[in-house]
Amino acid sequence: MDFKPTVMMMVVVVVFAVMNTLTKMAFNEGMHTTVLIVLRQLTATLFLAPIAYFRERKTRPKLTTEIFIYLFFSALLGASMTQWLFFLGLRYTTATFACAFINMTPMFTFLLALPFKIEKLDIATGSGAAKLTGTAVGLAGALVLALYQGPSLTGAPASASAELAAHAAGGAKRWAIGSAALLGGSVSWSLWFILQSKIGTKYPALYSGMAWMFFLSFLQMAAVGVATEKMAFHVWVVATRLQIVTVLFVGIAGSGLAFLAMSWCVERRGPVFTTAFMPLVQIVAAGINVVALHEQLHLGSVVGAALVVVGLYFVLWGKSHEAARTKEASPPSDSKIVVEERGSRIDQTV
Repeated sequence: MDFKPTVMMMVVVVVFAVMNTLTKMAFNEGMHTTVLIVLRQLTATLFLAPIAYFRERKTRPKLTTEIFIYLFFSALLGASMTQWLFFLGLRYTTATFACAFINMTPMFTFLLALPFKIEKLDIATGSGAAKLTGTAVGLAGALVLALYQGPSLTGAPASASAELAAHAAGGAKRWAIGSAALLGGSVSWSLWFILQSKIGTKYPALYSGMAWMFFLSFLQMAAVGVATEKMAFHVWVVATRLQIVTVLFVGIAGSGLAFLAMSWCVERRGPVFTTAFMPLVQIVAAGINVVALHEQLHLGSVVGAALVVVGLYFVLWGKSHEAARTKEASPPSDSKIVVEERGSRIDQTV
């Protein structure tokens, strides 16, 4: 069994968890959300463009109008809309609630992959039942993480947090707007995973495709920032050391390397396998926040995390058994048939 995609996605999970913590700290210092997204995409473009040029200059397919349209919507869905809607939802709700909504991405991806015939579901087989069960259990864990807090497990219960206070002050309208934005962000990211599985066959140049995606997203979000934010020039200047580290990390690791890894895993194991790891981001981020930021760890987080891990195990088990069954059912290649025929002739001669 090939464990490389699993190891790759675990690395992506850690990168995203660290990125979320750094982003939260940068926002607390007053950094603008649109500024961070624009600088993140620009950094990713500058990081990936030279790699793509030198690595794929002889093998890169021709960039046709059709492929450019695919890349444009890949940038819009995966790099622009997802981040902008997530940060909008984060502003109007809480960090825990926002991360839990992103945890529902595997469920949305699985449901969207069925009509596009990227995934098959046969509940009569063990692998199909495992994928369906794992998706449902993972969704239940995400809901527990979002809706149930429970008693603190790391000390005395903290007083009302700043996030909850902001929620109470904002009212139900702000909470509804934030929830709608988070729902849109989750669906947008799921659609990106579906679209990426198509782009991998139409434009098999992974580095160039990612570089184009982040460059187009940079242009898209820069236009949004200029049109809606109307910010002064000094807002675009990265002032503190933390903000500089955040921009470089989220641009190079969080966008460049992580999206390359996810795209590679989508090509190898499909979009449902790749998104199944997303709920682990909140679990790892919670551990980092408890150790580094001394945040409270609550019973709901532990119960929800356990359900997410169980759901992930079922999905991975179902995918691995499905892949093994497909491999066994595939006909042998012509070269293999020739070798087998030659072997049988030798046996007969002996």
